[in-house]
Amino acid sequence: MKLIHLGLTALVLLTVVSSSALAQDNSEEESNIIIDIVLPLGLAFIMFSLGLGLSIEDFLLVLNEPKAFGIGVFNQMIILPIIGFSISILAGLEGEMAVGLMILACCPGGVTSNILTKLARGDVALSISYTAVVSVISVITLPLIIGFSMDHFMGAESPDINILSLGITMFLLTSIPVIIGMIIRSKAEKFAIKSKNIVNSTATILFVIIVMAAIISEWDTLMENIGSLGPAVILLNSLMLLIGYQSAKILGLEISRATTVSIESGIQNATVGITVGGLILASPDGGLSTLSLPSGVYGVLMYLVIAPFLYWRIKISEN
Repeated sequence: MKLIHLGLTALVLLTVVSSSALAQDNSEEESNIIIDIVLPLGLAFIMFSLGLGLSIEDFLLVLNEPKAFGIGVFNQMIILPIIGFSISILAGLEGEMAVGLMILACCPGGVTSNILTKLARGDVALSISYTAVVSVISVITLPLIIGFSMDHFMGAESPDINILSLGITMFLLTSIPVIIGMIIRSKAEKFAIKSKNIVNSTATILFVIIVMAAIISEWDTLMENIGSLGPAVILLNSLMLLIGYQSAKILGLEISRATTVSIESGIQNATVGITVGGLILASPDGGLSTLSLPSGVYGVLMYLVIAPFLYWRIKISEN
C-alpha cells in the first residue's frame, strides 16, 4: 500500500513539473487549473493504469513477433499521419481543427485498445506490448509531426511551441507513469493484480469525464464544424481499422494477430490528444482547446465505428 501511495504522489509531482515545462513557453496565457492540473493528472493516471498491467516481458515480446510488430508500427507511425493529413485536406478542415485531427493521428493506443482486442478475440499479449512500445516512440514522433502540422495548417497564426519542451512533457505524462506502474507491479505483483480492476475502472471514468468535458466546453464550435469534423473522424477510424487488418492479412498474419494490428492501428488514445491540445493552446474563455475537439469527438464515435468489427470477430470466433 505504501508503494501505491508513493506512486500516486509521484504522479502528482510529475503533473506539476510537466505543466511548468510548457507554462514557461506560454507564460502570456492565463493559468487554468483544468488545463494545467486536471487534464495532465488524468492522463498520467490513465498511463499509470496501463503500466500497472505491464512487465518487462511485454516489451520483449515484440522480439518474438517482429513481423506483427513491424506492420503495426509502420501503420501507426507512417500510414496513420499520412491518412490524417489527407483527410484533413479532403474534408476541408482548417486551422485548429486540422491540427487537432493531426494530433489525434499521432496518438498511441491505450488501455482501451487492449480491452477491445480482448473483446475481439485478438492477441492480447501482443496488443499490450504494441501499446507499450508505441507509447514510448510517440514521445518523439508526436511533437515533430504536430510542429509540422501547425506550420502547414495555421501558418502565421500558429502559436510558438517549443518542440523539446513538448517532448519532455509527453515523456513525463506518458512514459514515466507507465514506468511507475511497472515498478509497483514488479515490487508488489499480487497487490497490483488485485487493484488493477479498480485502477482501470477509475481510469475509464476519468476518460469519460475528459471526453465529455472536451465536447461540452466547445459545444458551439463543435456544432459549427460537425458536418466536416464528424465524417473526418469516422473516416480516419474506419480506414485505419481496414488498413490495419488487410495489411496484416496480406503479409500472412493469422486472424488473431491481424485483429490486434487492426485495432492498434485504428484506435488512438483520445485522452492524449485532448490533453496535448489543451497544453499547446488553451481556450481564451477558460474551456478546453479547440485543438482537443477532434480527439473528444473521436473518443465517442470510435465505439460506434468499431462495434460492427467487434460483432463480426465475435461471431467468427464462435463458429
